[in-house]
Amino acid sequence: MKKIFTVCAILSGLLFFAQEAGKAGELLKNEVSKKEMESSESRKLDSRNNNSGNSSGFRKPNNQNSQNRRPANPNYQWNSNNGYAEVFVRIPEQGYFSVELADQMISNNSGKYRFFDLPSGRVPISIYDNGFLVYRTTLNVRNNSRLVLDFFTNEGLYLLDSYPLQNNYYGFNNWNDVWNNPYGNSGNIGNINYPNVMDNQTFQQFMTTMKKDAWFDDKKIAFINQQGRHAMFTSEQISVLVKDLSFDKNRVALAKSLFSKCVDKQKYFIVGDVLDFESNRRELMDFISNS
Repeated sequence: MKKIFTVCAILSGLLFFAQEAGKAGELLKNEVSKKEMESSESRKLDSRNNNSGNSSGFRKPNNQNSQNRRPANPNYQWNSNNGYAEVFVRIPEQGYFSVELADQMISNNSGKYRFFDLPSGRVPISIYDNGFLVYRTTLNVRNNSRLVLDFFTNEGLYLLDSYPLQNNYYGFNNWNDVWNNPYGNSGNIGNINYPNVMDNQTFQQFMTTMKKDAWFDDKKIAFINQQGRHAMFTSEQISVLVKDLSFDKNRVALAKSLFSKCVDKQKYFIVGDVLDFESNRRELMDFISNS
């Protein structure tokens, strides 16, 4: 009986924190006009290369008139240095989609589209469903960073987060974790090997630096939110951070803000235990229930 109860509790926890389309990230505006979507001629994927104009600044394939003619003096780019960035797009729906980003295009039915060696700046992105244009917008790509996005045909394109790239460290153990983490689903429930989470030594250094540089609650909260933007925490680590504050109202505010950064939300009740007042513990639990 105890085993059955435990299994039911785990399954209910997984359902409670399950992902939902349009519930995470920043929605990026669809720039495809109604006329484009209704026009079969402009919607066709193959027609994208027939346009003579190209004001985007990105390379386009040669048109039919020049396919059989090689340039006498080709322009080589031996040391092109426009920056380096990555963009990861996931389409969790079943179907055959194509994603065009700058001068790169990926088509498959796996739902994962990973673009490397991208220049920094404003980069156009277009999404096709079975060859028909359904979404277009512009991404602001930064050098040495990775943008992670989710696309839903009924909801739109969502920018989940931006991660710094340093020393070719990808910061995850599983490809799915790249997209699952912003929803709070690390994919490693029951396993302490969470991606992007601070190890004990790094967390101790984090605490030492915070106590040295920030003396008051407002400074500590600002330090945690700034330095921990691209890190994940365990419930135990968050409870330590929350407990270090002086006033209970500030503890509640920090506990709420760090809930989305927690990798083991099923244990978040230990964060509420460090609050002094029962009313604040109820406030935190109500916040979690509605998140």
